[in-house]
Amino acid sequence: MLAQTVAATEVNLLVVFMIAAGVGVFVAKIGRFPYTIALLLAGFGISIIQALTGIQLFDIQLSHDLILLVLLPPLLFEGAATTDLESFRNNLVTILVLAVPGLILAVLVLGAVGQFAFGFPLLVSLLFAAMILPTDPVSVLALFDELGAPERLSTLVEGESLLNDGVGVVVFTALLALVQEARRTGTPISELLTLREIGSTGLDILVTSFGGLVVGLLAGYAVYRVMVNLDEHMTEIVLTLILTYGSFLLAEHYLHVSGVIATVVAGLFIGNRGVEYAMSPQTKLSIFNTLETAAFIVNTFIFVAIGATTPIRRLGEFAVPIAIAIVLVILARAVVVYPLTGLVNRFSGTEVPFDYQHVMVWGGLHGSIPIALVLGLPPGFELGTQLRAMVFGVAAFSLVVQGLTMPRLLNGLGIVTRSADQQLYELLSGRERATDAALDAADRLHSRGDIPADVYEDFTTEYEEERDDLREAISQLMRENPDLRREELLIGERRLLQREKSAVQDAVQNGVISGDIGDRLLEEVDLKLDRVDDGRSTVDETEEAYEEFWRTQAAEFGLDIEPKGGGADD
Repeated sequence: MLAQTVAATEVNLLVVFMIAAGVGVFVAKIGRFPYTIALLLAGFGISIIQALTGIQLFDIQLSHDLILLVLLPPLLFEGAATTDLESFRNNLVTILVLAVPGLILAVLVLGAVGQFAFGFPLLVSLLFAAMILPTDPVSVLALFDELGAPERLSTLVEGESLLNDGVGVVVFTALLALVQEARRTGTPISELLTLREIGSTGLDILVTSFGGLVVGLLAGYAVYRVMVNLDEHMTEIVLTLILTYGSFLLAEHYLHVSGVIATVVAGLFIGNRGVEYAMSPQTKLSIFNTLETAAFIVNTFIFVAIGATTPIRRLGEFAVPIAIAIVLVILARAVVVYPLTGLVNRFSGTEVPFDYQHVMVWGGLHGSIPIALVLGLPPGFELGTQLRAMVFGVAAFSLVVQGLTMPRLLNGLGIVTRSADQQLYELLSGRERATDAALDAADRLHSRGDIPADVYEDFTTEYEEERDDLREAISQLMRENPDLRREELLIGERRLLQREKSAVQDAVQNGVISGDIGDRLLEEVDLKLDRVDDGRSTVDETEEAYEEFWRTQAAEFGLDIEPKGGGADD
């Protein structure tokens, strides 16, 4: 019996990957078409065939636990690990405002309007809003990565989607408990939605979110400490996978706090601090290749599965409420994004452009998370069939229509996505990093005597020649594209300044320098980072573009140290 179940599962997975291979060939032939949306459309095709013929082509059923426990953690971790922590930190206020109070406000707005639009009781309308409104990191990360959206816009949309799911799950769980209590006892809604209950739900959100943050930090730090003293890339891959699922399970099922936030925080920690201090070049390459492959496989499965399990007949039966829900979901998001972002712009030093706000409204896709939540409704739940059809219908519109029109929206707003020059630069610089990592690995193998000297010389000669050619190609590309050179200069400078800041903080913690000197040095690094964020470099080809504090102090002490290249321009 077990063997038959395993064999059936293998057949279904084989069908999924055969579909994926066909979709991959299709996308490669027709050019720029989002791969994930093509997978979803292929899944819809399977669902339509099943509905018309009654033949079951796809026998894997999506479930609440399958999505949240198996499919979601690697996608969250990979998305967080590849997010630049400094960019995330710079936009944290906007992200938090939209992910926490923004989501709660949107749920209240849609819930209040939905009871009249759909004829639901208030609690059921709020429950539907809590299910459908969390933006989906699976869909957003996949689409924005394919489109090559600007870094800051990607950080805003992806950051919100990574965080608001934890809030959405808590709100959904609290509302579902209230609905079940009302059904069981017949208690009026007015007696259930008391200030005490609302306050209790708000406290639950804070405790759950903060608990997830703590679990993610502790789990990430524990694995980081092991990696610091380890140089075995295969073992470190295993440790990363343990952290991916372990942080989620520890938080969600054992400590009952947000597994989503725990996994995101752990990914941010390992993807930034871990990369800087705990990974060799070979380990970085191996881990991120593994994470990318895992995310690709999970994305492939989940988009095909969503399409194939969409209840096509039910979508037709509930077409009118689905159409109303689509409009109201977009309006509820707009009602929240524009005012809250405008409010943050007034009190924050970093302004979110109006064009970006349009993309944040239209790019808040709803996919696997809403589907996981609606599948988590208990059997026999009143209005469960309609709610399931509405969630799948809104998700289908969101992923297909909003996803397919996203490139046109970005182009229409004049938001520059990755140009051909940038793509070529990424290709060249990525290959250069790969050759550097291969040469480092060859040096270690040769020093341990694992490869003969003549093989080592042949290997290094070939790779050094390729690396020299890559560097010449990159230099030529930079000379021909000064804007690209300027952008990469600022990106590189920001990373170096972040390393400077971390080194000063470590020196203060270890007692190498006093706190007041450390504060002055950190203040200077922050000033440089502000200049870089404003698009002004602190270095120049011909002269020192920023006079450091230590030069002034040395001059006052009588030391004559003239900066190379001339004077300073502050």
